[in-house]
Amino acid sequence: MIRVMVIDDSAVVRSVLQEILQKHHGIEVMGTAPDPIFALQKMERSWPDVIVLDVEMPRMDGITFLRKIMAEHPTPTVICSSLTEAGAETTLQALEAGAVSIITKPSTGLTEFLRDYEDEFISAVREASLAKLGNIRPAARKAPLPASPKVAEKLSADAILPPATGRTAMVRTTDQFVAIGTSTGGTQALEYLFTNLPATAPGIVVVQHMPPMYTKSFANRLNQLSKLSIKEAETGDRILPGHALIAPGGKHMLVRRNGAQYDVEIVDGPLVSRHRPSVDVLFRSVAKSAGANALGIILTGMGDDGARGMKEMFDAGARTVAQDEASCVVFGMPKEAIKHGGVHEIMGLDEIPARLLGRNGSRQ
Repeated sequence: MIRVMVIDDSAVVRSVLQEILQKHHGIEVMGTAPDPIFALQKMERSWPDVIVLDVEMPRMDGITFLRKIMAEHPTPTVICSSLTEAGAETTLQALEAGAVSIITKPSTGLTEFLRDYEDEFISAVREASLAKLGNIRPAARKAPLPASPKVAEKLSADAILPPATGRTAMVRTTDQFVAIGTSTGGTQALEYLFTNLPATAPGIVVVQHMPPMYTKSFANRLNQLSKLSIKEAETGDRILPGHALIAPGGKHMLVRRNGAQYDVEIVDGPLVSRHRPSVDVLFRSVAKSAGANALGIILTGMGDDGARGMKEMFDAGARTVAQDEASCVVFGMPKEAIKHGGVHEIMGLDEIPARLLGRNGSRQ
């Protein structure tokens, strides 16, 4: 049984979320509170397995509360925040404090939104309950899992671009790069990687499952911490050594070959593997455009996005790496990639920076 505490200053939100959660087998709402002070009083008697937390509240804001409980009693926390530019920046601070998920809510039509996206909200709570908070490093504490918009079916990368026909490994060029895909726990893993890479690292393209508006703030934060130049990707951006491009939330990112060079294209399109941006879309484009000139890395995350795309990279001659279970916050995406037979090497997060730089020391 997953025991949940809902903390939000809106009585409507508390009521609707309690109604939604209580309908599902294996979930119990142990209490609701209009602010963290009331919540702490209730939690003294019984501690929840998952907390659903608003950020902006009276008496004590969500970030202060989150830092307090993560220091004293680490608990998987789902942030329920408004989707605005200012809200994105504030929510990223909450993710830095140790939250594992983001649910974005509109400023109007809230009741209808929460009911329409019930499945995604329930998935976020269940997935948060599985997170291994011990793998969120003190120096890298972001780990979002945004709820994906509701879809009638699970689409493949075919919805964005056709698969390669046969083996499409390219002639080796001096312009080689790294493609990374990740979800839950990915922001803390990416921060660890980028703060442990020199300015001479190969060019990097990244899909991290995040909603719109969050990816730009996230890229800017990474840019301040890393020796690399990191930005939210735009169509036409070249993949260059010492640079990293983060796919924008709500868009797909594809890699294109232009002579001996590579750049990216940002496109609209349906959800793929229930995500936009999708790792499968990025990895397929890398398989088609770069073949053996790329290294693919799949990091911590829930679900199977990227598993099929990594197999296509593997078949196209790219080298592929999956993060191991011991170091993942959620061993979902790497596990699925391994099951699909598209992984050459399995290694801990600590080992990946050296592998990304072309050094050995891996394990299978």
